[in-house]
Amino acid sequence: MPMKRYLGSAFCAVLFVAAWSPGNVSAQDLQVTDDSPIARARAAAYRPGHDFTRLFNQLCGELPPRRTRVDAGTLVLESRTAPPAARTIPAQSAWHTVPAKVFDNLYYVGSRNQSMWAVTTSEGIILHDTAYDYMVEAEIVDGLRELGLDPAQIKYVIISHGHADHYLGAKQLQDSYGARLIMSEADWDLVANDGNPTELKPQKDLVATDGMELTLGDTTLTLYVTPGHTPGTISTLFPLRDGDRWHLGALWGGTAFGFRYFEDPFDALGTFSASARRFQAIAAMARADVHLSSHTIYDNTHDKLNALKFRNPGDAHPFVSADVVERYQTIVSECTEVILEWLTNARRDGLSFRHTIESGLR
Repeated sequence: MPMKRYLGSAFCAVLFVAAWSPGNVSAQDLQVTDDSPIARARAAAYRPGHDFTRLFNQLCGELPPRRTRVDAGTLVLESRTAPPAARTIPAQSAWHTVPAKVFDNLYYVGSRNQSMWAVTTSEGIILHDTAYDYMVEAEIVDGLRELGLDPAQIKYVIISHGHADHYLGAKQLQDSYGARLIMSEADWDLVANDGNPTELKPQKDLVATDGMELTLGDTTLTLYVTPGHTPGTISTLFPLRDGDRWHLGALWGGTAFGFRYFEDPFDALGTFSASARRFQAIAAMARADVHLSSHTIYDNTHDKLNALKFRNPGDAHPFVSADVVERYQTIVSECTEVILEWLTNARRDGLSFRHTIESGLR
């Protein structure tokens, strides 16, 4: 693939940078009891074959990542995800991976890091997320064709949130195939003002509402607005078929804390926590038994895809486990409480708070 300059930014891996006066606590200093949030999160983090330790480490196991002293005694929450305004597209070998059939009606057409899921129905395809524009042809279009599917049958694209690595490919699908795009109102606004080049952005289309049912042919997906990662992150329930058995997939739309969107970090965490607890309850009530991710690193998606290659008739499906769904949401919810506790202790110790956005962040 020829190299070209590209404007954009990866939003989904957010670091939490803390600076404080001597004597203040860190997350590692919090009291750990059998019933503490960090203990509950740690207990859910690892089972053989379903390793969520990276999720645990990012959300509550490695905070703060460094210690620096400041005279003003101010806690600074910074986003560290904004690259230079122009960057070179990485070589295809750095992100490309082969597509895979996961269920009778679900296909993986993502990259090494970004997960894109194609749901087949009696009247076409519903795609979940698009990653970057430079990935669309190799991952989605060619991937669907390799799986015996027609990319022209993409009728809807659900965009989980308005970060570049989830929506920048949408315009190509909108322009080439007339796919209808679905995103929350808040994140359509986010995209409109995020600083990425206008020519790369899709035209505003359908607006997702909380509890919205998206029906195409014989299949209905349910969308929930779960703010926290972004102002209008969408989390989704997927009906999935494996032979004569039906399962329900649950995809939590955004993992890292969206501090940059809130003036007060407590508001950011409170919003995230409420969404996480609510979606955890929704998934449990609906009896979701398949965890799907928008990023492969958080649930070792590629390990499960590989396991499918060696599945024999009668073997358990490597993606099916209600326990895995519950454990993932437990880590997300409990780690939020860990950070809230850490911030509460920091405030108790006399720190003031401010939220800073690095120059050039989009």
